[in-house]
Amino acid sequence: MPSSILLFSAGLDSTVNLKRAADEGRVRAALTFDYGQRAAKREIEFAARACRRLKVRHEIIRLPWLKAITRSALVNRRADVPRPLAAKLDDPAAAARTAAKVWVPNRNGVFLAVAAAFAEALGADQIVSGFNAEEAATFPDNSVAFLNATNRALRFSTMSGVRAVSYTAKLRKTQILRLGMKIGAPLDLVWCCYFGGRRICGECESCQRFLRAVREAKAEKWFFAHHRGFQRKGS
Repeated sequence: MPSSILLFSAGLDSTVNLKRAADEGRVRAALTFDYGQRAAKREIEFAARACRRLKVRHEIIRLPWLKAITRSALVNRRADVPRPLAAKLDDPAAAARTAAKVWVPNRNGVFLAVAAAFAEALGADQIVSGFNAEEAATFPDNSVAFLNATNRALRFSTMSGVRAVSYTAKLRKTQILRLGMKIGAPLDLVWCCYFGGRRICGECESCQRFLRAVREAKAEKWFFAHHRGFQRKGS
């Protein structure tokens, strides 16, 4: 059975990966990163609750220097977080413009490097991350190609042969949601929003992709009834 270190933001993708990794082996630790992002407090809160439920060790990794060097709208409170039209989510040009505004320099590269150190120190076989095919179209550090490149580097940077994997890298959001429902992932503890308010905004790209998956999976009734982070528009 594999033992894992999780990159865990409490988003849909990482939550499903956490449950899958826990089902298939032992999760040594789930790492939630605080790099000054708007949603850091909520991500940490929801991640901690999910880890308690699944009895997984939870570590918070603070990266103040990453906050200091980025102008990403995820961190810079004076910048506007994009609120794309739902109809434009899969438009390559529109998605590229949104991605440029929320890009954090080498974020996933940094996360994986830190996780690799944890994995080697704690004797874990693999680093599990919540990548998906939908966002990989505009975020190359969500892609299978990126995982493959990372594994080539890890052969040199670790003595134990740690590998980076993702159970969802080839799936779209709706498929990931359905998988999470099938395996009993703690989906009521997903935080999908770029913002850190009491409720998800429902308008940022991350929210819209998640809500589209909820609609396509025909899971609206359950989610709005059970998830504290949800609020219908106008309510």
